[in-house]
Amino acid sequence: MAADIGSAPAQRPLTTGRSQGEAQVQRRSKTGIGQSFYLPQLVPALLLISFGAVVMWSASLNIAAADFKRHMIGIVLGLIVMWFVRSYDYRAFANMSTALFVFDCILMVLPRIPGLGLSENGITGWVRVPFIPISFQPSEISKIVTIFLISSLGAQYNGRIETLRDYVKLCAILCVPFLLILVQPDLGTGLIVLVVGASIIIVSGAKPSWVWVTIGMIVAVAALAIATSMMDGVPHVLKEYQLNRLIVFVDPSVDPGGSGYNLQQAKIAVGSGGLFGKGIGNASQSGTGFLPEAQTDFVFALLSEEFGFVGSAGVLLLFGWMIFATISLAQRMDSPFAKLVLAGVATMWSFQVLQEAGMCIGIMPITGIPLPFISYGSTSMVIHCTAVGIVQSVWHHRTKAA
Repeated sequence: MAADIGSAPAQRPLTTGRSQGEAQVQRRSKTGIGQSFYLPQLVPALLLISFGAVVMWSASLNIAAADFKRHMIGIVLGLIVMWFVRSYDYRAFANMSTALFVFDCILMVLPRIPGLGLSENGITGWVRVPFIPISFQPSEISKIVTIFLISSLGAQYNGRIETLRDYVKLCAILCVPFLLILVQPDLGTGLIVLVVGASIIIVSGAKPSWVWVTIGMIVAVAALAIATSMMDGVPHVLKEYQLNRLIVFVDPSVDPGGSGYNLQQAKIAVGSGGLFGKGIGNASQSGTGFLPEAQTDFVFALLSEEFGFVGSAGVLLLFGWMIFATISLAQRMDSPFAKLVLAGVATMWSFQVLQEAGMCIGIMPITGIPLPFISYGSTSMVIHCTAVGIVQSVWHHRTKAA
């Protein structure tokens, strides 16, 4: 059965048996723990989770909002979910595009339901679970759902999108969750969903000329949105704080008491860490209130101050190891759906690391994007552990019929 939302013309059937590439992968790991787990990706992920726990324990010594016990609960829940996802056959989602699309839309509507939605920092993006003192962020879940949604559609084309109509259809479907997240308004998470979905569409076989035209259109629309948001008497697409974040990226002196202040403090924190850092609990810049949201949005600045260049470089190397291991597995898989899912997961991690670390040193605009496995936040932790489980599921089910 083909994917539900539309159908691709002249599509070849998805791989139905054990492919040559997957057979080669299996032969390289006949025995031992490597038979059940993809260690090149799992090991760095577990090391990042462990290091993140140390960073958050250190943050909890000086930052009241950094609840270490709650962070550990998020890790435990994440590891449990990771285990179940790893055991579940990810290919069950290959033919569920309609259900995934509907679920994606429902997730984004939940925060708007009276009595369920919660607002924080101007964003109505959290949902309170009835009768239980627990809340979660649906847009984080949307990252995983969107990966499966666009992958299930893109896999129909077996590596080559033949017509512009099919390309436009994929882009239009991707725009729905992106726009629903944008109206919360959560530009940071929306950009993650957009970039991840776009990468999957490109890997699905979109022609380069279509991609370049699309990028040009996005740049033009973004420029128009910024320009109109700076004018009086016309509807503003961007909120004032979002506009300020973009402006201070170019000139931090424009808003020295707001977004510009955060950027300057983040740079000071990163630079003051030196080579080996100030040590656990000694983050005088990010740990004593000078840098707001040091446990979440600016956690890279916090760990750079405490562990220095060596510690921050080590974290980036672990991310690089994990991401390239995921890409390597994707290259060795012949199933189109497996390739696209792994490409989406690798892009999600790559973009978040680039954005989080980049904004702390001034090479990327400031957005509220967490650093995977490190930043405080149970929903983010569970979702990224789920992503690890998905990669492990691809490995675990590599020898079974697709």
